[in-house]
Amino acid sequence: MKAVVIHETGGPEVLKLEQRAVPQAEAGQVLIRVKSFGLNRAEMYSRQGFSPNLTFPRILGLEATGIVEAAPGGEFAKGQVVMTAMGDMGRGCDGGYAQYTVVPVNQVQAITVPTKLGWDVLGALPEMLQVAYGVLTRSLDVKKGERLLIRGGTTSIGLTAASIATACLGAHVTATSRRADREEIICEYGADEFLLDNGKIAEHITDESQKFDKALELVGPVTLKDTLKCLKKNATVSIAGRVGNSWVIKELDILRDIPYGTKLTTYGGFTEEFMSTPLNSLISQIEAGSLKVKIGKVFHIDQIVEAHRCMDEGAAQGKVVVLTD
Repeated sequence: MKAVVIHETGGPEVLKLEQRAVPQAEAGQVLIRVKSFGLNRAEMYSRQGFSPNLTFPRILGLEATGIVEAAPGGEFAKGQVVMTAMGDMGRGCDGGYAQYTVVPVNQVQAITVPTKLGWDVLGALPEMLQVAYGVLTRSLDVKKGERLLIRGGTTSIGLTAASIATACLGAHVTATSRRADREEIICEYGADEFLLDNGKIAEHITDESQKFDKALELVGPVTLKDTLKCLKKNATVSIAGRVGNSWVIKELDILRDIPYGTKLTTYGGFTEEFMSTPLNSLISQIEAGSLKVKIGKVFHIDQIVEAHRCMDEGAAQGKVVVLTD
């Protein structure tokens, strides 16, 4: 099989396409013939050396979509369409950047609803839906009629979260971008309102009625203090991304910068969160057109270096997906 293997940290060029033996599933595992997989910034961070439990050589990839090849325990039938994500994929064990992958049965969901969606769309969904749905329902507990701010609205998670928040949860969504020309796409994918982000959007929130009940912070530490100024009393903000490429909140005065009553939390999602994501229901809504997901660019596994470079540069304007056939 073809597999993308990393032997050292570095830029996209450290990702090497190699021939590997097809792995074998044991009891309690599933062998999946991978048809497609999405790229995630967590894999970029692993490639750059920021994953402490990453060992070499390693096949990266914390998600995969494909067809069951074997399940020795009988938990899945051969030929079933399945999705997997999280666990220790791509870090402590080999992940989805290959034509076959073996994962524990407890982190696999069968796709049982009829769908005509292509592998490019299906491959984009496991982690993207897990994070977007999970942060909205678990971390933020968004309710109908609430005002939600999405900081970093043109990321794949931002666009998906906007669509879920409006179509499924009935929230009023305002999403941001640093580029004025992204307003159309942000509103197309569910946002009710667009804010051009100069790093200080709180300056434009001049009335209490404009403030937000909930905020999804995807830019990360570099804009968090400004986001906190945009919230109503007793609001909640959840950090679920770091597209601002900063890991540390510098000089945060917890008494001055975090308004009284405001709840500050984070979201990442693990196996439990992935398995509780209603993938079949969400896929049905995508199929019907009531829920939109943005596929940015699609590559073949032979183009993995170009795919990672595209992700590094933020050039996809949506989810980057890789096909294996």
